[in-house]
Amino acid sequence: MLFWHKCKVKSAKFKMVGRRHFAFIILNCTFVFLAGCALFAPREEVQLKQATVEELTALLSQREAAVRTMKGLFSAKVQGGIIPIASRVEGALYYRRPNAMRLRGFTAIGSELFEFVQVEDQFRLRLPTMGRVLFGNSSDMGEMGKLARPFQLSVWAMSGVLGTGTIAKNETVTLMEEGDRYRLEVFGPSPSGTQFLRRRLWFERLTLYVVREDRLMESGGVEATIHYEDFRAIGEGRLLRPFKIVLEDGRGQGSVQVTFHEMIPNQPVNATDLGQV
Repeated sequence: MLFWHKCKVKSAKFKMVGRRHFAFIILNCTFVFLAGCALFAPREEVQLKQATVEELTALLSQREAAVRTMKGLFSAKVQGGIIPIASRVEGALYYRRPNAMRLRGFTAIGSELFEFVQVEDQFRLRLPTMGRVLFGNSSDMGEMGKLARPFQLSVWAMSGVLGTGTIAKNETVTLMEEGDRYRLEVFGPSPSGTQFLRRRLWFERLTLYVVREDRLMESGGVEATIHYEDFRAIGEGRLLRPFKIVLEDGRGQGSVQVTFHEMIPNQPVNATDLGQV
């Protein structure tokens, strides 16, 4: 009798444990099933914006008009020999529409590396470390020698921040759709008078902001590729501008990454801020 009593007790305990295990397995299966439903639930499709050539051209003009002046602080990391002065630059930008700009570069400890001032087509480059001051016009930077290219590339890179890459009156455009981007091709006259593809602009179709730009040579080769990233609101949240710019030299001389720390649009900029040519 004692033996059967022990067997019944063990049998009851086994049934109790078995029921607990069975309930645990059912509960886990329920969680797995619900998780699977969530995993494979249909996602809401992202709506890409539609735009015409005229609308994108108008957007570029509106974004240029939105910035009357600009003050900015940035850091630049240089790879390769694209800028022969330094591999890291702390910089300041001053701009006033339509075509007055000043760039100043410093070392990490505040020593001045350069000052580049451009008004319309005229420029002045001062290099304190070399004891040199160069003058000229942006259409012919031959006097600057090896220094011409990095500063020309710098001006192009800043156009994405300032919105100065509008379509000129003597330029024509065509539009192509590339998945989630639009590509705007800009044609203009060469120095010899023939039409050639000058630029390619890629608009991201969620926001219609320019996220990439190619500058091309008359031969058709890419002179520089510029990527615009990390768009943030400035000026009481009314403007969006890229705080990160990555410029790749098409001649294989290197790359520059510009990271802005601060942008202040449409505040007074005086003659002292802009310097003199």
